[in-house]
Amino acid sequence: MLKPEYITDKSKEIKIFLLVFYAVGIIGVIVPFTSVFFSKLIPYALFISFVLLAIFHSPKADRKTLIIFLGIFLLSYTIEVVGVNTGFIFGSYHYGENLGIRILNTPLIIGINWLFLVYTTSSVTNKMNVQGPPAILLASTMMLMYDIILEPVAPYLDMWHWENERVPFQNYLAWFFLALLFHSALKVSGIRTQNKLAIVMLICQFAFFLSLYINFKIIH
Repeated sequence: MLKPEYITDKSKEIKIFLLVFYAVGIIGVIVPFTSVFFSKLIPYALFISFVLLAIFHSPKADRKTLIIFLGIFLLSYTIEVVGVNTGFIFGSYHYGENLGIRILNTPLIIGINWLFLVYTTSSVTNKMNVQGPPAILLASTMMLMYDIILEPVAPYLDMWHWENERVPFQNYLAWFFLALLFHSALKVSGIRTQNKLAIVMLICQFAFFLSLYINFKIIH
């Protein structure tokens, strides 16, 4: 992936930008007057975050790395298409209007989100110097914890909605299984993800949805 020196030397500035960026997003969603507008910006915010991660990826991505990343994107998107149209994988749900362009009832950003989460959690475990099966288990558990916080918030942001407004346990099992699958693919292929922004990015994402969870489910 491209890594121009004039950009990669600015990692500290980018980290500060991300902290401010997500803090503004939290406030924007919580404030009733701006909530609808900021909720519609979520797919764009995720895409910007993904592009920044790509710029700071290390080491330089070779063909095998790009193929594996593309494979995670395509497979996760295909699974989501099957899931939302059949209710078989995750349970019965449908997507709202705030995740952008949809193909086969599934927003394109969903595949990017899966790759984003697999990449960041893998990078964090690498930073912690956790290797082998424990790394796969730890990274997958991080993704599950993320989803546990995300799911109750998603309907308020019109991201997706569950039948009877209940998140089925089946969803969490599927999430964890898919996380194990994707992280295993990274380890088996020998791809090592290193990124100066990964920890900050994951913390910002988690803090964003945790703050909204507290606001929507506890305060209100």
